[in-house]
Amino acid sequence: MSTVRLAAVSAEFGRDLEEDFAVAERLIKEARADGAQLLALPEACLGGYLLSLDGGGSCDADGRGSDPGPPPLAPDGPEIRRLAALAEDMTVIAGYCETDGTSRYNSVVCVSGDGVLGNHRKVHQPLSEDADYASGDGFAAFDTPVGRIGMLICYDKAFPEAARELALDGAEIGVCVSAWPAARTNPAPDLTEDRWKRRFDLFDRARALENQMVWLSANQSGTFGSLRFVGSAKVVDPGGELLAGTGVEAGIAAAELDVAEALETARRSMGHLRDRRPDAYPALSANTGAALSATTGAALSATTGAAAR
Repeated sequence: MSTVRLAAVSAEFGRDLEEDFAVAERLIKEARADGAQLLALPEACLGGYLLSLDGGGSCDADGRGSDPGPPPLAPDGPEIRRLAALAEDMTVIAGYCETDGTSRYNSVVCVSGDGVLGNHRKVHQPLSEDADYASGDGFAAFDTPVGRIGMLICYDKAFPEAARELALDGAEIGVCVSAWPAARTNPAPDLTEDRWKRRFDLFDRARALENQMVWLSANQSGTFGSLRFVGSAKVVDPGGELLAGTGVEAGIAAAELDVAEALETARRSMGHLRDRRPDAYPALSANTGAALSATTGAALSATTGAAAR
């Protein structure tokens, strides 16, 4: 059985695309020197994220709209080809603002020196992100030199169905790239005690454990606009155990394991995918949004804002 060295990044990225590529190149070289075969960079690492999640995310602090927002890149354009060239023999995952010529998407791409291996458009949009991005509409795993991968972006991982869809599509490695900030209200002076950081870490370990898959989590660090990011890049094994992490600082979390053996060991006795009972979960196969009663729907709407805080 062969082992794979997996790495996830916590780093700061901004609006200047050339500076972002310089940071990405440095991190790729550092990970390669450490023997990494798979490297996950954060959400929006090519061109930066939004300045705010309070609406008008592309405005400056005074709301004058001087920030043009993330540069829209084509998945087959020169910037993604440049990333692939940097990857060489590695598999590299990076977040960017994708355009199809008419709409913009918050996307993540997986590349190697051979080109694009996979692409995902963020499906679940928090707060006012939909003011800047259109939404994706699905989840699919794909094959790479390091194994079958499924990708999510940030808020996607708060929905168990998203990671489960990837696991059922054969994903051995789940990769979630994020620009996950600290709490927007009553922020903790010590970022390690921030409640949104705790949620970030819980989601990572839960998604790995419930699907018994290897999990990589990359995140932005530092600040951008009104946002302060929690860092906390990590590698999690199929039992939900943390193999490596950066904490709230910038850095690379790396770990080596035999993915196939790790999955087989985790799933041998209690196979969460094998032991499912889909017939007992009829609501999951229905349009549950439409099935909500008016009372339940109103209650959910009323509590959404409080839950987000």
